[in-house]
Amino acid sequence: MNTDGSTSTAAETSPNATAAASARTLAELVLGAAARHGGTAQRYPDAGAWKSLSYRELGSEIKTVAKGLIALGVAPGDRVAILSNTRAEWTLADLAAICAGAIVVPIYQTNSPEECEYVLEHSGATALFLEDEEQLGKLAEIGDRLPALKHTIRFEGSGGDAITLDELRAGGAEVSDEDLDARLAAIGADDVATIVYTSGTTGPPKGCMLTHGNVCADVDAVLQRVDFVPGEDVVYVFLPLAHVLTRVVQFIAVEAGAEIAYWRRDPKKIVEDVSILKPTHLPSVPRIFEKIHTAATAKAEAAGGVKAKLFHWAVGVGRAVRRREDYGGTPPLALRVQYALAEKLVLHKIRDLFGGRIKLALSGAAPIDTEILEFFHAAGVWVLEGYGMTENCAVETLNTIDEHRFGTVGRPLPTCEVRIADDGEVLMRGPNVFKGYYNDEQATRATLDADGWLHSGDLGELDGDGYLTITGRKKDLIITSSGKNISPSNVENALKLSRWISQAIVFGDRKPYLTALLTIDPDECKALAEQVGAASDEPAALARDPAVRAELQLAVDDANRKFARIEQVKRFTVLERDLSQEHEELTPTLKVKRNVVYERYADDFAALYAQD
Repeated sequence: MNTDGSTSTAAETSPNATAAASARTLAELVLGAAARHGGTAQRYPDAGAWKSLSYRELGSEIKTVAKGLIALGVAPGDRVAILSNTRAEWTLADLAAICAGAIVVPIYQTNSPEECEYVLEHSGATALFLEDEEQLGKLAEIGDRLPALKHTIRFEGSGGDAITLDELRAGGAEVSDEDLDARLAAIGADDVATIVYTSGTTGPPKGCMLTHGNVCADVDAVLQRVDFVPGEDVVYVFLPLAHVLTRVVQFIAVEAGAEIAYWRRDPKKIVEDVSILKPTHLPSVPRIFEKIHTAATAKAEAAGGVKAKLFHWAVGVGRAVRRREDYGGTPPLALRVQYALAEKLVLHKIRDLFGGRIKLALSGAAPIDTEILEFFHAAGVWVLEGYGMTENCAVETLNTIDEHRFGTVGRPLPTCEVRIADDGEVLMRGPNVFKGYYNDEQATRATLDADGWLHSGDLGELDGDGYLTITGRKKDLIITSSGKNISPSNVENALKLSRWISQAIVFGDRKPYLTALLTIDPDECKALAEQVGAASDEPAALARDPAVRAELQLAVDDANRKFARIEQVKRFTVLERDLSQEHEELTPTLKVKRNVVYERYADDFAALYAQD
C-alpha cells in the first residue's frame, strides 16, 4: 500500500522498476539481428506466390534503402511517414528510415485525405512512403497544402511525382558505407525513433514520441516472458503496422529471429493465410477471435442434433482437463480417455482454424470476453490478453503460458510498474513510457506526471499476485440516475457472444436503466434469415423484421442473466448496417468511437426512453 492509499506492483524479477530505458537503439537491434540470424526474416505474397527474404538479405536491403534516403536528402531527425497496408515493404521502409536516423511517422491506410493531411502537417514530415494509386490519390486531394513534404516513394506502380522503391535504392549507390556508419553512430537511445499518432476515439489524434530506448526496453522485457525459437517460429501479421502493437511485435520477431509472415491484404483470406503459413504466434484484436469463435460454434449449432451435442461435450471435456492442468493436477484415467476421444473428434479441428502450429495468440487493444478465452483454451489454443497504450509501446502487462489468469490482462513486464490510484485509474511507470506528445506540452503534462507515472484513463484492479484487471474507461463510465457506476464494456462483450451480434453499444448515463444499439453480423445475415424465416437476408431488412428482433431479444436475455438488474439492458434498437471505419464509427483497430456513435444515433437512444 502506498502512502496515498493506492496500490502498486512491479514484476518480481525487477529490482528497479524505474530503470532507464535500453541503451540500445533500434538500428542496433535490427542490424544486429540481421547479422546474427540465418533463417527466413520475411514471407510475403507477390504476384500470386509466396516469396521469402532471409535475415542476411533483409539486412542488406535495409542498408540499401537507408542509403537511398540519405541520398534523397533525408537528414537526422527528419520525419518520414509511411501510408500503406501491412506488407513487407512497410517493414523495410520503417527499418531503413530508422537506420538513416529519421523519425518514422506511421499513418493508417484507412485514413481519409483530411486525416492524412493532419498527421503529415502536424508532424512536419519531409518524406512519405505510400502503397499505391489509392494512397497517391489521397495525396493529390491534399494538393499543395504540405510545403514541408519534399519526397514521395511508392511501393507499387510508377509515375506521377513519386519515385519507386527501386529508384530510391539506385539513388543510394553514391552513399558510402562510411557515410551510413556515421549516421548509425550518431543515433542515441534517447532520440525519438517514431511519432505514433493515437487512433483518436475522441478528438484529434496526438503524436506519441517513442524513443529508441523506449521500444528496445519493451522488446527486451517481452522476450523475458515469451519464448521464441529462431528459425522455427512464425509470426503472422495482418493488423495495421501503423498501430504500435503490431509494430512492436515486428521488432520482437526480428530480435528473436522469427519469421514475419504477411497477409495478402484481403480480410476474407486471413483464415486461408493462417492455414497456409501455419503461424506459431498470432497477435490480433478481439474481433478476430470473436469471429473465429462464432465460426466454430455456429457450424456445430447448424449441424444440430448429435453433432451439436458432441461438440459441446468435447469442449466441456477440454475445459475439465485444462482446469486440472492449470492447478498442477493430472486428469484421472476416465477423463483422459474422454479427452482422447474429444481431441480426435472435435478439438483438433478448432486448433486447425489457427493453422495447427499455434503456440500463443495475443489479444490486445480492447477487452475480450473470458468465455472466448476459455473456449480456445479447452481446445489447446492459448489466446491470452496483454495490456498497454501507444504511450508505453503497447505492452505493459502480459499473460503468458506459464503465468496467466483469465479475466486479467496479466502481470507487469520486468522493469515496469503498475499502480491503482485512489479513483481507480491505472497508472504505469517504466522505461517503455513515452517522451511526451509532439508539440503538445499541455497534453503531455495531463498524461505524464512529475513522478513519471503515465495516467492511462482506464479503470482497473490489482489482485494479490499482481495480475491487473481492466474494469472500464473513466470517460466511458455510465452513471445511472440512481448513482450506480457501470462499465459498458462488460455488458457489451456479453452481448457480442451472440452469433448474430457484431457490435453492441450500451447507453444509459443519467438514465434510469441501460439501453443498447445492436448491429447484425454481416457474415451471419443469411443464417439469421434462415433461422427466423425472414424473406430477405439484407441487413437493413433484417433490422426491421419483428422475428429478428425476437431472436435478438433471446440473445439480450441470455447476456442479462450474467448481471445484476441495474446492469441489464432493458431495451435495444437495431442499426440497419454494421459500424465501420468508412463512417468514422470505428478506429483502424476496430474500437468503437463511442462519442461518435452516441452523437450520431442520439435520436435512436432517445426513442428507447420515450417508450416509458
